[in-house]
Amino acid sequence: MSNDDFEVQVQHFAALKSKYQATKYENSSPSSLLYLILRRADLEFEITDFEWNWLLNQELLEAIEAIEQEPQRKAEERRKLDAKFSQLKSKFKVTRGLPMSSPLYPILWKLDSENQLTDLEVKYLEVQGLTQTVAIVQEMVRFAALKAKYQASKYPNCSLDSPLYQILKQLDARERLSDVEANWLFNNQLVDTLEIFWQQKAVREAEFAQLKDKYKASEYPETSVSSPLYPILKNLEVDQQLSESELNWLEENQLSETLNIVLEIEQTRHFAELKVKYKANKSEDLSRSSHLYKVLKKIDLDNPLGEPDINFLKKRKLTKTITLALDKYAASLKSKIQSGEQLSEADFDWVKQNEREDVITFAIDKYAASLKSKIQSGEQLSEADIDWLKQNGREDVITFAQEKEFAALKVKYRIIDHNFPFDPFYAIMVKLEREERLDPVLVVQLIQQKLLASHGKIAMAYHRLEALFYDREYERTGDKWNLPNASSHWRKADEPESALKVTENLEFDQIKENKLKSALLTTRGGAFRDIHKLDDAEKCALKAIEYQPQSHHPYTLMGAICFERGQFSEGERWFNEAIKRGAESEDIDSELKRVVKNTKDEKRREVVEYLLTKNPQRYAWAKAYRKREGGEDAQRKNS
Repeated sequence: MSNDDFEVQVQHFAALKSKYQATKYENSSPSSLLYLILRRADLEFEITDFEWNWLLNQELLEAIEAIEQEPQRKAEERRKLDAKFSQLKSKFKVTRGLPMSSPLYPILWKLDSENQLTDLEVKYLEVQGLTQTVAIVQEMVRFAALKAKYQASKYPNCSLDSPLYQILKQLDARERLSDVEANWLFNNQLVDTLEIFWQQKAVREAEFAQLKDKYKASEYPETSVSSPLYPILKNLEVDQQLSESELNWLEENQLSETLNIVLEIEQTRHFAELKVKYKANKSEDLSRSSHLYKVLKKIDLDNPLGEPDINFLKKRKLTKTITLALDKYAASLKSKIQSGEQLSEADFDWVKQNEREDVITFAIDKYAASLKSKIQSGEQLSEADIDWLKQNGREDVITFAQEKEFAALKVKYRIIDHNFPFDPFYAIMVKLEREERLDPVLVVQLIQQKLLASHGKIAMAYHRLEALFYDREYERTGDKWNLPNASSHWRKADEPESALKVTENLEFDQIKENKLKSALLTTRGGAFRDIHKLDDAEKCALKAIEYQPQSHHPYTLMGAICFERGQFSEGERWFNEAIKRGAESEDIDSELKRVVKNTKDEKRREVVEYLLTKNPQRYAWAKAYRKREGGEDAQRKNS
């Protein structure tokens, strides 16, 4: 072993003896067993029983205690170190965790102790994404620079929360310090910094005096830069628009000349802004009394330009300004329309003179949209609305209204066929709604679609209108032949009471025509049959036969009455008599269908079984009622 190595070990042994409180052990040779034991303890090797006993024999009790407490001491040191770095991380806004072996911790320690970092260390923080920490570093650099600039480097505190940092930033921004801040500099013996402040104050006061003179405010007695006038005049100097409160302050302090200057500045600035806004920069005129300024203000206030103004702009070749003015006023008219206002006559004149059909188109589209919304909500278009739509070429809205109404009418009249044609049935249903009698051509359309053969809503509405027509015709002419027609239609409209009312209180003795008497009695008997007064119906039918034995109608009625009573053979006899007198088999079948439809339960079953037994092919339609009866029986049993 060289002398140098030996000397190093001697020094290391001495340090270990001091650390582990074993200095009373006199042997300093590195070959001592104590040196080995202390080295093992320092490297956190487990001490053997042999070694513990040797230390006891040498009476090194303090060393034993120190060795035993070393792990606890190290744990405590680690805890203190963690707490310190947690504090530093919080102080320097470190938002992410990094291992203790990271370079971050010595960087934070250095930043806290030396208040500065190298460029390489700052780069490391940036790479780690610690933007807030980097911002703090930059602020600390700025603080140090400000301290040097304003001769405050002897102040030891480098915390960004220090009052000095805020004071120096104000000095750097040439802002006025408060008395409290000036006293703080004095109390902390920063006389050189305070001197700089006084120099700045003197400069500001001189500047204030110059500004007061420039902006006609010299009569204001206050000379301190703490006066509200100073920042107002500074704002004027940098061409910054004054606030409402600043203007009020000038007025309250009777600085009228200053206010006039402000007004001139504001108007000049406003003129310049309007020239840029409305593409009038070609004109070099900056005078506030210029006619161009008046024209541009008109445009900005959404006022229309008259012909003289337009000619004025044309002479100066400000065509873009004219275009912008027209567009802006047209936009204001559209906005007016959008809000629901009506255009005035003057507005319409302007639109025509300037050929702005787009405004008219916009107005038409807006009103058409409102009508469409009205339709959508279920309202009907008025005649005036329809005329307006036609005049303005918006038949599409009329079509939309008709389609909406057609859909609603189909629901009302229970039309479930999706292919139900719009033409002519929309016109038919509209007439029915208005209670207008249908033209023969439209009636033919209903017959072709078999809509009058059924008992649907359309058929009932049609027959009701026909009944009302014949009622009125009777009242108008006195011709009693209108009465059986009216009665027949009332029955088909499912209003038998109205049919009876038409034919009641008739003085048959005064009616000369037996054919008319028979027709009246037959339709009256049919109405009694409709309300199940079969005896009254029979009386009318038999009386009708007396008046006109050769008419098949009362015989058909008698056949139907008998079938409803369950007198099938008797009913067949009456139907045969009707056929002999010209009744068609289809007429008989139609009456039988009505019988089946109008009877219920057991009586219906009897009629159905009779017909199917007699002629299952001819009366095949009755099978549907047999199935229906079966379904109803099953429901009754289940319930």
